[in-house]
Parts: sequence; C-alpha cells; structure tokens
Amino acid sequence: MSLRVLLAVGVAVLYLSPVMLSRAGDRTEGTPGPSYVAAVYEHKVILNPEPHVPLSRSAALEHMMRNLKVYEEQAARAAEQGAQIIVFPEDGIHGFNFSRLSISGYLETIPDPLTEDWNPCTQPDRHNQTEVLQSLSCMARRHQLYLVANMPDLQPCPLTSHPHLDPSQTPCPPDGRWQFNTDVVFRSDGSLAARYHKQNLFFEKEFDTPPRLEVVTFDTPFAGRFGVFTCFDILFHDPTVRLLEKGIRQMIFPTAWMNLLPLLTAVQIQRAVSLGANVTLLAANLRHDSKAMTGSGIFTPSTSIYHHAFHHPGEPEEGELLVLRIPVLDSDWLATQKQAKRQGETGGQGEAKGQIGEEGEAKGQIGEEGEAKGQGETGGEGEGEPLSASLPILSPNPSPSPSHFISSMMCDPFSFVLLHGSEGQLTVCDGPLCCHLQYRRSPQGGNTELYALGAFAGNHTADGHFALQVCALVQCSGSEVSSCGKGVEEAESRLDFRLEGKFGTRYVYPSLLGSGMVVDGPDRIEKTTDGRVTMEHSGMSVGLVTACLYGRVYDQD
Repeated sequence: MSLRVLLAVGVAVLYLSPVMLSRAGDRTEGTPGPSYVAAVYEHKVILNPEPHVPLSRSAALEHMMRNLKVYEEQAARAAEQGAQIIVFPEDGIHGFNFSRLSISGYLETIPDPLTEDWNPCTQPDRHNQTEVLQSLSCMARRHQLYLVANMPDLQPCPLTSHPHLDPSQTPCPPDGRWQFNTDVVFRSDGSLAARYHKQNLFFEKEFDTPPRLEVVTFDTPFAGRFGVFTCFDILFHDPTVRLLEKGIRQMIFPTAWMNLLPLLTAVQIQRAVSLGANVTLLAANLRHDSKAMTGSGIFTPSTSIYHHAFHHPGEPEEGELLVLRIPVLDSDWLATQKQAKRQGETGGQGEAKGQIGEEGEAKGQIGEEGEAKGQGETGGEGEGEPLSASLPILSPNPSPSPSHFISSMMCDPFSFVLLHGSEGQLTVCDGPLCCHLQYRRSPQGGNTELYALGAFAGNHTADGHFALQVCALVQCSGSEVSSCGKGVEEAESRLDFRLEGKFGTRYVYPSLLGSGMVVDGPDRIEKTTDGRVTMEHSGMSVGLVTACLYGRVYDQD
C-alpha cells in the first residue's frame, strides 16, 4: 500500500487564458455554459491497528461504520452546498496493510450492475452481508447525489458475473475466490450504477488482479458520462488511455497516494493529468500524515480547487471537503442538451438539477470553503511582457550544454546541467531525448539556490517497471550537484521559462510546482505533430520547485 504513483496519460494543445486565482485554486466565477457541482473528500481514515489479524464480520463491520459515519457527515455537507456528485478515496472505509486472510471479514459481494438492477437501500434483503453497500446506497439516496466510494469485493471463482470470460484461461486463486480492490458508484436514488475492479495493483497482497480488463463508465443526468479508475491505474495504458480513446473527458479518481518530491506529489500530478489529457479529474485522497498521504482536488483544464495539508506538531489530522461548480465536458451530452433546447424542451430532471435554483447561494458557500482551507494555483496572469516576446526562439537543433553530470531523481539516473546567472539557454540530452530551456531568474533576498535541467529516457525500475521520457527543471536541495534531484518543498527564486522537448511518445503531461506545494497553471502548453512539447510560464508569485514534461512510453513497457 505504500506508494501510489500517478503518471501521464496524454497531452493536448492547450492555450490557457489568464483566470482569477484564489487560495482555492484557479476558480472562475460564473462558469459559462452547462455546469454541475462536484465534491471530493480527503478522508482522515480510521485504521485497524492490527490489520494482519483477522476480525470477525461484526468487528470488521463496527470498524467500517466508524469511517462511514464520517462519510455521512461529509455527504450531508456537500449536499447542502449543492453538490450533485461526491467522491471518497481509495481504502477510506476499510484501511490498508491487510493480508489476504485478514481482510476476509471486510469483504462484501458486489453484484455486477451490468447484469442486475439493484438498489441496496430499498432492497436490502436481496443479498446477504451487504451492510456497507446498503449504507452507501442510503447515503446517496438520502442526500440526492451520485456517490463514489472504494471497498473490498469478494467474487466467486470462476467469475460468474463476466459472461464473456473463459474460465480455462483465468485459473482461480488457491483459496477458490477472487478478492478485488473495488470502486462503487451509486445514483442519487441509491441504485448501484457502476462497479470497477482496480486493474493495476501496487503491492496489495490482499487483492487479485481482475482476470479481465474492465473499462468502466457511468452516465449522469446532470453532466453525461464519467470514467472510473483507481490510483496506480493511471500509470498504465489500461484502463486509463482506453477511457480517453472512448472519448471520456470526465474522470473519477479515488486514490491512496503518498507524496514523492520532486515530480510525483498528489496535487501536482492530478493537475498535470487534467491539463495533459484535457479532462476533468475528481481526485479524492486519504489523509495520513505518517505515510505522507494528502492531496485532493477538483480539476478541469481551465479551473480547479485543491487541498494539500501541512502537519504541524500539536495540530490534529483532519479531513477536507472540496466543492466546486465546473463545466460539463461530455460533448455528446452537450449536443443532446443543445438539441433539446433548440426543440423547446426543458431538459428534464438533469437539466433542472444542473442549473440549481439557488446557484448564487450555493456558490457562495463553495467559495467560503475553498478560501478557508484550500491551497491554490498562482501565476496564471503574470506581469510585464510575456516570456515568448522577451527571449529568443530556440534554434531547431541546439547543441548540448557542456559540463553535464548524472544524479539520481526518483531512482532514475538523470543527465543534468546547472543553471548559471540570471538568464540563459541550456540543452541536455539522454539518449534520443533532448530537453531545452530558456530562463530568466529573479532571486529573492540574494539567495544562492541551485537549479538544474535534467533529462531521462529509459526504463523506470523502482516500485514498478515502465518506460519514460522526462524533461525537468528542478531546484537542488543543497549547493552540491549530488543534491540535484532530491526533494525540496520550499524555494525563493522566481523563474520565467520556456521548457521544451522532442518526445518519442504522444503521452506527455506538464507539471509546475511552486514553493509550499502551490500548483501553478502554465501560461501556455503546446504540442506539435513531430512530438515537440513546449511549456511556458512567467510571473510566478512563489519560488519554483519543479517544472516538468513527463512522457510515458507505453509501447516500450
């Protein structure tokens, strides 16, 4: 359960116009066009102190109901603010670090909603030992919102709920049953809308990899279609890229994510995925300080709200509810609504709910929540002339800068070159990948912070095996070159820059992290047909920690 890594899924050519920013993110008031209100909850999970010791069903249920009581409170708060969908994190009901045997008391058999219509709240006697499903179903029904949660699932083997599965090609586990890490989706009437079994496990010995890939979507009346995946899934082609290839632009993402600087902190990557894949991402993480778990958000390509907790001695670890009105991105749903409007129709229940009669009041509550505790993006507007007008255009084939060195970053051997002076141009290469940087630096208070441009093209082999191409501008943690690539949380130097690489993959995503875990939105991201990706930014209000173009080469895994 330790590390949860979130990586690239794609890149779109985006030109990001300036937006009004707050500590809640780059939230824009008066979202034009059809919109809906989404909520995510970062949950301070109540853990089983001895997860390797099997519990009776009654004891396991007593433990889970303590977490579900918190879910009930937060669902009520979200509904009061007009939320139409709420997402809870991975492992939030039961916890983690179980063995295959010790999790048995927590398991419930979740029917396949593709083959059975079931409302656990109104039909509780149809299936035995489904108390958690019933609780979640009634929660959704009581508060009239779509609800997404994560829980452990027990299925018989051979898997009878997959009619197209050939049992001869998928041998049963030795104990004769499947155990899955599972996301469940409930409609606002409490009926079960979707069930997704996590495809890519990360050292989760209590669970099985599904014998058949599941690419799961569900439809809503207020925003159209959503896709579902869990945590480590987003590293891989399946199911994440398959969802993108199906045209899904609204993603649900329960996660239990440990932050890893300088490239893979939770809110940093969540924002990057939304920008790079041009999608909405509703990301709910756990809060667990001793495992560096925090960081949740609601992200669209043009607006966001997010939260990253900083634990100070004596302060309690607490959950965080985020609520935001965001635009609908499902083009088919939008076309249907437009046609209905043209024909003089009202748009039905979903249209009415999507508008929310008291929109102004609801949005006021959302704003207060975000201002109170949210962390936000900065630097989207910038001041003075744009970087593109003040720095020369990179030559088509710049030569590598001298004096490059090798240092480990995220357990990968990056080739680095140091930045010198207040401005300049640098190039560093690793195999087929060359990364180019133009920069103008504004040190604050005469600091001597060290920065380096790094490149890596190869196979990542720590905690997973996958192929990468990465260009990264990072602050080094000290004054020695060996410190480049180490994690840093605070920085003072403000940099205007243009970072560019020519990648051998179209799956590249941009990230920009400022001092104090501030996620910046780049001024401009562009991709050309020959694989060149450019990220440009200026006018930062905090120091730069990391700027990165992270390429994922699926066909070389």
